[in-house]
Amino acid sequence: MLTLVGLGHTLWTGVYEPGAALAFGALIAVGELARSDHRRGAAGHPARGEREPAPLGSAGALAYALLGPDAGQPTQHGVLQTVAVVVAAALAGSVPHVARGRGPALDHVARRVLTVAFAAVCFQPLYHSGRLEDRIGQGPFLVLFLLLLLGLSALCDAVLAAALAGDRTGRPYGPLLRDELRAQLGVGAAICATGVVMALGVAVAGLWALPVFSVPLLLTQMSFHRIAAIRTTYRQTITSLARATEIAGYTPPGHSRRVAALSCAVGRELGLSERELTVLEYAALMHDIGQLSLVDPVPSGATAGLPADEARRIAGLGGEVARQTGVPAEVAVIVERQAEPYRDQPVAARIVRAVNAYDDLVGGSRHPGGSLAALEQLRLGTGHDYQPEVVESLARVLASGGRARVVPVPPG
Repeated sequence: MLTLVGLGHTLWTGVYEPGAALAFGALIAVGELARSDHRRGAAGHPARGEREPAPLGSAGALAYALLGPDAGQPTQHGVLQTVAVVVAAALAGSVPHVARGRGPALDHVARRVLTVAFAAVCFQPLYHSGRLEDRIGQGPFLVLFLLLLLGLSALCDAVLAAALAGDRTGRPYGPLLRDELRAQLGVGAAICATGVVMALGVAVAGLWALPVFSVPLLLTQMSFHRIAAIRTTYRQTITSLARATEIAGYTPPGHSRRVAALSCAVGRELGLSERELTVLEYAALMHDIGQLSLVDPVPSGATAGLPADEARRIAGLGGEVARQTGVPAEVAVIVERQAEPYRDQPVAARIVRAVNAYDDLVGGSRHPGGSLAALEQLRLGTGHDYQPEVVESLARVLASGGRARVVPVPPG
């Protein structure tokens, strides 16, 4: 509705300062063209470093919302024209992505519109009425005021992003908001700082300041793309390494990937942060790698029914193998401690142990009753082996069906 009102108002009244609107629109379109198309990790959660796929476009949109004078000359564009220019430019820059079937997510577009509108509402009326110059002036207090507005805009964006992610994934709102606020300290801070510098630069030097101040953020965005590609390759390497137990015949096909997917679903339901979910995913993928050190394979690869000492020995072997692969130390610790009593385990190890036992029980022939019988056996072991909260969370994930349901991976 805000987009329609902004476009309609701009078409009716015309575009104020068309040169500035065209320059900022071109900058936003270029940022959208250069945005990343990789938004999901292997376990279904957003890949780290990819929360803002178009940082240059976002910085340009915020700079236009906070634009006062242009080379010393006052501007007249308002909130609705700001929204119209941002939406039109973002749509123009998205055309090649849409043609490849990788158009921007609707929730990202909605966040962009609402965040930019919030910043413009806070700035444009004060500027056009003259109260901003009368009360703050053009000195350092103006810079502090713009930084304050951008901080509030970043908070608005984080609140919207957490709400949309909660609706999409069913995760608790608190951890999602914490993740979004933490992400704002990284690329979000760079976007806000660049937006302020662009607005102040155009106020003094005119529109030629835009390409000058956009180059650093564009180079940073290219670096983020490379880092994201490296992380994707790293995850694929761990996934391939985890399949070694399946290829060698120690575990059933797809077991490690099912455990990883279901563990991440349980971790999200329990409110783990994004970084904790990444560590949990890696550990769940590698949880059975210690079986490669065995002379005689465990029947069906099911370690849940082994004696406690044997299960701890295999887990210890897995921790040693994991350390030799160069994964983070936290991952090796989780693999190593997955067979201990849950009171002595970190949260991620408790999740891996319960989910691994569930998949062993459901995949084996000991429980013809399937999922319900397996969950009942896990509940019987909550006094020593499995944390009750983890088992109940697993039950909720399995019962939720739609968004958190884990689809079994077919053999091969």
